[in-house]
Amino acid sequence: MARILIGTAPIIGHVNPFLPLARALMARGHEVRWITSATFREPIEATGVRFIPSEHARDFKEFRREDFVAGGDKLQGVAALKVDIKHGFIDNAPRQLRDLQTITRDFQPDMLLGDPGFIGGLFYAELTGMPFATLNVLPMGLSSRDTAPNGLGLPPDASALGRIRNRGLNWAVEHVIFREVQQYWNQVRANLGLPPTGWLMDAAKSVSLYMQPSVPSFEYPRSDLPANVHFIGMLPAQAPHGWTPPAWWDDLDGCTPVVHITQGTVANASPQLIVPALEGLADEDVLVVVSSDGRPLEAVGLGKLPANARIGTFLSYPELLPRTAAMVTNGGYGGVQMALSQGVPLVVAGTTEDKPEVAARVAWSGAGINLRTSTPTAAAVRNAVLEILAKPGYRQQAQRLAQEYRQYDAVERGTASIEKLIGTRRKSAEASGREFGAHSLSA
Repeated sequence: MARILIGTAPIIGHVNPFLPLARALMARGHEVRWITSATFREPIEATGVRFIPSEHARDFKEFRREDFVAGGDKLQGVAALKVDIKHGFIDNAPRQLRDLQTITRDFQPDMLLGDPGFIGGLFYAELTGMPFATLNVLPMGLSSRDTAPNGLGLPPDASALGRIRNRGLNWAVEHVIFREVQQYWNQVRANLGLPPTGWLMDAAKSVSLYMQPSVPSFEYPRSDLPANVHFIGMLPAQAPHGWTPPAWWDDLDGCTPVVHITQGTVANASPQLIVPALEGLADEDVLVVVSSDGRPLEAVGLGKLPANARIGTFLSYPELLPRTAAMVTNGGYGGVQMALSQGVPLVVAGTTEDKPEVAARVAWSGAGINLRTSTPTAAAVRNAVLEILAKPGYRQQAQRLAQEYRQYDAVERGTASIEKLIGTRRKSAEASGREFGAHSLSA
């Protein structure tokens, strides 16, 4: 058995995918500890893992762009992303590193397991030689000769002209658009005694194991895919703790097509997608099911609901999605894959964070429509939903993906990949006469 230390950025979409893996690793007899913000103590401890609260790393609840750039809270697009990468993630890496230095004085893990936001784990691995496995929680962002840079929402193109396009765009993103971010990245590395690297988004190419929680057909094909990348499938969703069906649940009897609307668990402060979707579908022969994703209903900002709409604070996707004909979403990576794993076609309206890439993959796969905006009109949502329902090709493509998802047991594949990495490193250490897990870095 092995000692495994998990580290994650304190963001719900970065923490939740690790929960079933942590539970499985514990069940297989490994000693597992997990460090992140105290915000996530309860769900982590529910897995049986020993939780360690961060002492130095910043809790993202405290992060405000205004603290770093004048007018930062009003920034959007690339300008906002630059601040987030520099001061949200890169700045936090030395803090995460200090946490790891403290923890490993007493607990000496055989390996680290982290998300892409746990950059301190990557630094620790570089400084000590400790194996580091990444569970990606976003669409794959590794650069490739066959794809445009991550974030542009462009489909792949491996043709001769496409590769010229890709090479030019990748160069421009690294050396022009995000030049200051790349310089900042290498300066932080230099301060820690680490050498400069190429494009920071490719740092994960050097990790011991890169797990992508998806299936190959929902990811762009790459002829230069690194050997350390493993597709493990979608990690399973669980019903909200203590969830019971709402009073209107029997209305989902299959007589009327169900259209589910969600803005995810984070970007739901204002109903910029929910309102136009409700308005656009109010007079259609569908049953609209809205989730406020934990936000109190009075805080969602909705007026009187149309007669064909139902709303719940939390909804159980394992129960809802098999009854759903189409889903309207802002493009959260996990929620989109949950829908596709049930063969549900999608209408996606999202332009922030990783959502343009999620939306682009939905359209590229043929399983849905990308509205290319975060604030669609009622007519745009209505027309897209009606097209999804009228043209069987969308559902057929979603069902094709669902068949592929069923072939992947993400928990089994993930734990097996981790254990294979541990076994390989242990044999290498024994062959060289070293003690496996003997990694040290003084504070």
